[in-house]
Parts: sequence; C-alpha cells; structure tokens
Amino acid sequence: MQNRVSLIALLFAGLLPAASSVHADEISVAVAANFTAPMQAIAAGFEKETGHKVQAAYGATGKFYAQIRNGAPFEVLLSADEETPARLIKEAAAVAGSQFTYATGKLVLWSAKPAIVDGAGAVLKNGGFNHLAIANPKLAPYGAAAVEAMKGLGVYESIQPKIVTGESIAQTHQFIGTGNALLGFVALSQVLKDGKIEGSAWIVPARLYAPIRQDAVILEKGKGKPAAEALLKYLKSERALAVIRSSGYELPK
Repeated sequence: MQNRVSLIALLFAGLLPAASSVHADEISVAVAANFTAPMQAIAAGFEKETGHKVQAAYGATGKFYAQIRNGAPFEVLLSADEETPARLIKEAAAVAGSQFTYATGKLVLWSAKPAIVDGAGAVLKNGGFNHLAIANPKLAPYGAAAVEAMKGLGVYESIQPKIVTGESIAQTHQFIGTGNALLGFVALSQVLKDGKIEGSAWIVPARLYAPIRQDAVILEKGKGKPAAEALLKYLKSERALAVIRSSGYELPK
C-alpha cells in the first residue's frame, strides 16, 4: 500500500510541470531597435516568471508598421514612438485600450572614439568630421529627433551633406562603432554600459526635440491572447522598470 501511495505521489509530482506549462505560450514581439538590450533582459525575466516564451524581432518602427499592415504575424509591438501604435489602433490593426508608454528615450550625440564629442555638442558647429550618422528620419523616431535637434541648433543645413543614414538606430550605431562615421545620433541606451558611456558623448538636451515616448500595444493577432496581456503587464512591473531605468530611459510618469 505504501509503495502504491509513493508511486501515485511520484506520478502526480511528475505531472505538475506539465500541468503548469499547459497555459504557457509563445508570443511574437516586434521591438524598436533601440530597446534591444533591455528587452533581452526583460524577456528573460518574463519567461522565467510566467513560462511564456518571447520570440522578438528588432528593427525600425516604420518598417515594422509596413510589415504589420502587410500581415506580419506579430502579436505585440514595442514602438519607438507613440504615433505608430495609435495609428494601428485607428486602422483596426491593434487593440484599442492596450496602448501605453513603457519608456521615454534620450537622444545622444556619440562617437566611439574618446575626445571627439565635447560635453556641449560644440563639435557640430566646429566641424572636423567627414560623416555623421543618423537613423532614417522617415522610419525611426530617433532619426527624426536628430534632425529636429540639428535644426534647433541651426546646424542642419551645413551638416546635411555629411549625413549618412541607417535604416534603423541599430545600423546607425554600427556605422559609428565601426568608424564608417566618426560620430552620430543614437539612443542613450545603446551606448550606456554599466552606467558609463564608452567613447565620447553629449546627451542632447530634451528641449531640442519632441519627447520620444515609446509605446507598447497589443496587435490584432495578439487580441485575447493571455501571453500578450501578460507581457504588457510585466512591462509595468518593478522588475521591468528597474531594467528600463538602468538602461538610460526615463520612466513614464
């Protein structure tokens, strides 16, 4: 009798993991390229806590918009702006009421080399560089913010012939990191390592560009899916917010 009870107990214990994973699911998420590193950390914590799996793709928000409108199987969008999620909701391609700001980005003028970018951004007026990289302003909000900042400083016209454009903020960062462009505008989150910036940088004052509010939204293909709702809930948790804060973003008010 005792052996039978032990056997039943072992069988029951063995079934527990299977039972707990019955409701686990995989979710396809389109993520703004600037949010790559924090999302990787957040996804790991989310998977550990919920059992759901995250299949993430990283790229330019404008490109994701086109893909979503053409039927790409994304269920959640973590955008680099607030306009794209709102537009998708208006076009019935995203779930009304699910949009919220998960982070506010910061623009930085950065060079992989030390002593190139000064603490006041005067290098933009002084020149001395052949190429300056920005993300495509038509596809990437950080690229649009870079153009806005340069116009606000009155240097855009003189710098425009030197601008090289990446299709995403990730490619822009690569241009600068490999030396193909001496400097350029990227997200602070891309160059912040353990609280320090490698190379040289100037954090662009927020007054020079419109706030880069990065919004999340459940897409139509994720409607009613528990994993999608769980991910957005996790993005608001203290664990996720700690990652976002330490990655160089401002937290939503």
